[in-house]
Amino acid sequence: MHFPLQALTLGTWALTHAFLAAAQGTPEDYARAAAYPGRITAAAASADIAITPHWLHSNDSFWYRHNTASSSTFFLVNAKNATKKPAFDHAALAAALSAQTGGEVSASQLPFSWIETERDGAYVRFRAGEKAWEWKGGRLSTYDGPLHETSLRPIPFEFPSRAGGAATAITFINRRKEELRLFWIDTEGAAVAYGTLEVGRPRRVTTYVGHVWRVAGSDGKAVAVFVAGAEEGSAVVEDGTSAKGVGWPKGGAWPKGAGGKASGAAFVRDYNVWTRVDGKDVRISSNGSKDAPFNPLVHVSPDQRFAVAYQYAPEQEHKVYLVESSPREQVQPRLKPIQYLKPGDRVQVDRPRLFDLVGKREVSTEDGLFAGPWSVEDVGWSADGGEYRFVFNQRGHQVLRVLGMNRQGRVRMLIEETSPAFIDYSSKTYIKLLAATDEAIWASERDGWNHLYLFDLKTGTLKNRITKGEWVVRSVERVDEAKRTITFKGFGMVKGQDPYYAHLVRVNFDGSGLTLLTEGDGTHTWKLSPDGRYLVDTFSRVDLPAQVQLLDAGTGKKIVELEKGSFDALKAKGWNEAERFEAPGRDGKTPIYGIIIKPSTFDPAKKYPIIEQVYAGPQDFFTPKAFSTLTRQHQIAELGFVVVQIDGMGTNWRHKAFHDVAYKNLKDGGFPDKIAWMKKAAETRPWMDLGRVGVYGGSAGGQNAMAAVLWHGEFYKAAAADSGCHDNRMDKISTLCHSFRICLTARHVWWNEAWMGYPVDKAYEDSSNVVHAGKLTGALMLMVGEMDTNVDPASTLQVVNALNKAQKDYELLFVPGGEHGAGSAPYGMRRQYDFFVKHLLGVQPPPRNQVGQKVFMAEDAAAVNGTDSGMDAGPEVSFFDAPVRMIKEDPYQEYVSMEYEEA
Repeated sequence: MHFPLQALTLGTWALTHAFLAAAQGTPEDYARAAAYPGRITAAAASADIAITPHWLHSNDSFWYRHNTASSSTFFLVNAKNATKKPAFDHAALAAALSAQTGGEVSASQLPFSWIETERDGAYVRFRAGEKAWEWKGGRLSTYDGPLHETSLRPIPFEFPSRAGGAATAITFINRRKEELRLFWIDTEGAAVAYGTLEVGRPRRVTTYVGHVWRVAGSDGKAVAVFVAGAEEGSAVVEDGTSAKGVGWPKGGAWPKGAGGKASGAAFVRDYNVWTRVDGKDVRISSNGSKDAPFNPLVHVSPDQRFAVAYQYAPEQEHKVYLVESSPREQVQPRLKPIQYLKPGDRVQVDRPRLFDLVGKREVSTEDGLFAGPWSVEDVGWSADGGEYRFVFNQRGHQVLRVLGMNRQGRVRMLIEETSPAFIDYSSKTYIKLLAATDEAIWASERDGWNHLYLFDLKTGTLKNRITKGEWVVRSVERVDEAKRTITFKGFGMVKGQDPYYAHLVRVNFDGSGLTLLTEGDGTHTWKLSPDGRYLVDTFSRVDLPAQVQLLDAGTGKKIVELEKGSFDALKAKGWNEAERFEAPGRDGKTPIYGIIIKPSTFDPAKKYPIIEQVYAGPQDFFTPKAFSTLTRQHQIAELGFVVVQIDGMGTNWRHKAFHDVAYKNLKDGGFPDKIAWMKKAAETRPWMDLGRVGVYGGSAGGQNAMAAVLWHGEFYKAAAADSGCHDNRMDKISTLCHSFRICLTARHVWWNEAWMGYPVDKAYEDSSNVVHAGKLTGALMLMVGEMDTNVDPASTLQVVNALNKAQKDYELLFVPGGEHGAGSAPYGMRRQYDFFVKHLLGVQPPPRNQVGQKVFMAEDAAAVNGTDSGMDAGPEVSFFDAPVRMIKEDPYQEYVSMEYEEA
């Protein structure tokens, strides 16, 4: 596809293009980049294989559905016999269904996504249209019995999606008589349109655990709300399905049973704690007030004689005022105030208090061991009810304790962690109480690597370490208290493999019997059978399509290969896999890992500018490890660039010293490691042009991108910074609490103080892009949305002010109505592409404002290809969002399982 030459009348661009006839950044490159998503989306299914096993009652057999771009097939697997076969004759069933319904049914696209069967496959039951059917002995008949569909239960309210969950999927089934609309509820609580649900036609949407979806009528009002679970499920919407509303209950209505295991044992009313005696409500606290209320979630002892309730001093009010210049509903601007705590502000302070429910009084307790908290979180009562346990995280994130409070009010220390830098409480806190033996499994980096330890809670002493080595425990997957074994996800488990690859491992409580259950050279995900005997293992790399196999969960031995992906279809569409590369970092010895992406028209005889996608937030690592089409990176490469992603020091999930580089030092961004990595890569890749290097990123990545041209301007020549938190004193210390009436869990309260420390000191100034704006060399593009509730938009505008005062040149894209990540919208991305084409390729981008001039960019991908460019891929996990913590259990599950009163 070409731009008509007669339309290219801007002199500079025409002359440059004529002079560089074979250069990058041509109209052909723009058109090819625009077409890229639609060209490869369908082909990706052959490489990106994900299956969900539906285990049968015997737990040694399951069925699954394998979807490709053109077909969908049901398979039946018998783990005991190591067999895999089609679950039924698809062609015969399709023919029978066509005959009975009078419609055309394709064997490759059957009108159902779920079946009920047995291990021998003697029958298959399913729902198609408005009827249930049974296929048995080669005959199809309607079925009047119950179908045990794996379905998601609608929840009665809507809340923001949780970030960081594992990939999963929901199949939406509309059994109403009218078309419905589908919305994803993002991590800020906003509804993002995801198309429609046709009557009677299943629609499978890939998503992530903890993501919330709204099904709405034509008016946009919710008729059902679902939250994605770990297992793929069906979300059925039929007549009678209804949603009560959006958000938490108002007016003080809280969950039934929130007062403990027995209704009425203890509850909160009028800011105080009450109990019920002989049918009468009795107040047992005296100091609760509007300024010092009690949290409604009360923790009652097993014998219901004692209870712990958390009294709290509310966080300070800190309003940020956003001006919506161009609201859709009106001509005049609109002011939106939001509660937005910043580093150093007074946070909510929780104080656990003990109550004797029989004596109807508060038991005095000392708070010396938990004074000055950032958070205090419930762990639970001991099995005998003699002691209440909780985790105390001191503000500053350098002291973390597990404490016990007995019935007499004495508080003792059971476990303590300290660090001169930071304790990574947001990602690595894990405790598992072992009720029968009064022990606890605890995660700690005390030896420099994240490992598991076994503590005796009776004595508050360490019994033994469970894991040890130069690798890390990422998360605990399963604890078998009877067998005293732990199954966990580990990074760095296989020597010679990328240390960020995830593997499944089992170990005994005493540290013996360490067994690697997954071995393939790639990063692994898995689904265990309900009884833990088998696991479906999927592994891939950026340069290896997904491989799926059934393993023995006891030994790791392969039972049967299920699916094997292929790159053939993708390569036929012009896609090429990313290249993995490892090189020493700044110290000349620590391995640094990254990837290199080349354009589909790559010519090793040419020189290519390098563009780095950056996000150096210390909460995780960000270079892709599993297979993905990496569509956005490839689109950039198609314009004539080489794109790289690298994890330098300061990011997570290596050893503690690697991580601690970020402490009070976010300006570092791992750039010394990344520069060393690129220089090493270019030694054997002469087509990488180290004289033309750019960088782009959003949120913390926006902060990183600008820092690159402030502190490393000799290497980075251009930077595009979207929604950057350019001065950590201006950024949040609370991301979701302002969305709820009470912050019920501290796991959404994190980030700036976690890495930059408390109290606020000169380190914040030292890492500020605002303070150091005058150091700018090279080209800079800033992007910000005026309605960003994640990072205060003033953070970017303060950079603008500082650049103006320093007499610096830059580009600014201010997006009216834009939210966080406004620069990632199609227009923002096109502007970034033009920016890099101009400043790194030295080519004037095609003119946009001429009559008849076609603008080819990301927003045109679907139109160019006549396809939907991947809507059903679902929302990706944002790098800007809170991580999933491992403390106790997922509080969201508790919220979802509660019954709520109508407010």
